[in-house]
Amino acid sequence: MPETTTEVLVIGGGPAGMAAARAALAHGATVTLLESGDDLGGQFWRHLPEPRRGGQEHLLHHHWREFRTVRRQLLDDPGCDVVLNAHVWSVDRRDDAPPLVHVMIGVPDGTGRVPRTFAPQRIVFATGGQERTLPFPGWDLPGVFTAGAAQALAKSERVAVGRRVLVAGAGPFLLPVVSSLLRTGATVAGVTEASGWSRLARGWGSRPWELLGTRSKAGELGGYVSDLVRHRVPYLPGRTVVEAHGGERVEAVTVARLNADWSVVPGSGRTVAVDAVCVSHGFVARTELATAAGCRLGRTGFVDVDAWQRTSVPGVLSAGELTGIGGADLALAEGEIAGTVAAGGTPGPRVLHTRDLMRGFAARLEAAHGIRQGWQTWPTPETTVCRCEDVTAGELRDVARMTGSRGLRSLKLTTRAGLGSCQGRTCGRNVEDLLAATMDGPLLQAGRTAHRPIAIPVRLGELAATVSPDREDQS
Repeated sequence: MPETTTEVLVIGGGPAGMAAARAALAHGATVTLLESGDDLGGQFWRHLPEPRRGGQEHLLHHHWREFRTVRRQLLDDPGCDVVLNAHVWSVDRRDDAPPLVHVMIGVPDGTGRVPRTFAPQRIVFATGGQERTLPFPGWDLPGVFTAGAAQALAKSERVAVGRRVLVAGAGPFLLPVVSSLLRTGATVAGVTEASGWSRLARGWGSRPWELLGTRSKAGELGGYVSDLVRHRVPYLPGRTVVEAHGGERVEAVTVARLNADWSVVPGSGRTVAVDAVCVSHGFVARTELATAAGCRLGRTGFVDVDAWQRTSVPGVLSAGELTGIGGADLALAEGEIAGTVAAGGTPGPRVLHTRDLMRGFAARLEAAHGIRQGWQTWPTPETTVCRCEDVTAGELRDVARMTGSRGLRSLKLTTRAGLGSCQGRTCGRNVEDLLAATMDGPLLQAGRTAHRPIAIPVRLGELAATVSPDREDQS
């Protein structure tokens, strides 16, 4: 009898998803790759649309040649169906198979999106992560951007978010954002890194021989440092933006020194004139689909996987930022492993070694730049934490104290924090941290802000639309 072909559904078209799709195809599977954007690449390879592709794209992207090669392979392979503008809004668990995956295909804010439902034999979740921004007075002023948004505008539109910009937060991601801003003509007033020199040295400097396998990262770092030196951009560890000032938009920021726990050193603030500020304090995984599918999360909020990237749900695998924040090299290795296993293959020792090596890099990243709880001293009682529902830090703390409740669900319902249109994507982790800090015991249902059965906004008319042929096949 002829062998049956495994049907693999890959959700997410960034480095992890593209690597998973290529590996699954190489091992004989048929692949459907769902990407919510206009093109493959994700945030890491975000670029100008093909009709306006620039001649110097490689200057803004690492591994650009690899992206072009893999993209062409996927688009040209008859066994691969690349579906763009594909927005997964829900998954339905099944007892004997991976979940059903419900998708709306079309422009996110447009009308006439086409509903489809997929029933694959294997699923690879590669939905990536998003930035976490810690709140401070004035962070809701026009002109305050996430660093990723600034980089996306620079890469995909060649637009600078301001003329004189400060980049603030934590982590090496701040450095490529600076380079992107400089290449779009902005003046960068400085880079503030919340972790101080001593912590950076401990995180990156311990057992330096273990970094020999990540020499390519040193090359990337050298390029970013060269940009800082050439453009005389100050790099300021142990400091952060603690307030943004302005009327209709940002006009200046206050930069202050931080203690080791990220609490503000009293009297250390100084004012810097800017017309934009880009902020990023690391990343959180986009786990809503994996959570809805029943995948077990670990203590730190990432999807638990075994040595072959398999989740706790049979037939479901995960790769990339969902399993831990470690950059594109780790995502590519995990994606290759997940795609290989999803198609019934066995990962080779080379890619397993690369994955383990880059996980060590990810551990150093957390040790050097991970968020410290002293940040909770930054928001004043009047500082908005949940922007959708206009809930302040003071209201969160007061409600927690007055009710005495430790249940996240009841606290959310009382304050409405995290119940707005973004469903807690922007504020969820911050809300949980602020509430937990007011309690003697642990916060009950921690991580609940990542649970969103309806993953994206869907119109009632779309829900009532005619059942697609794919869904009819399931009945």
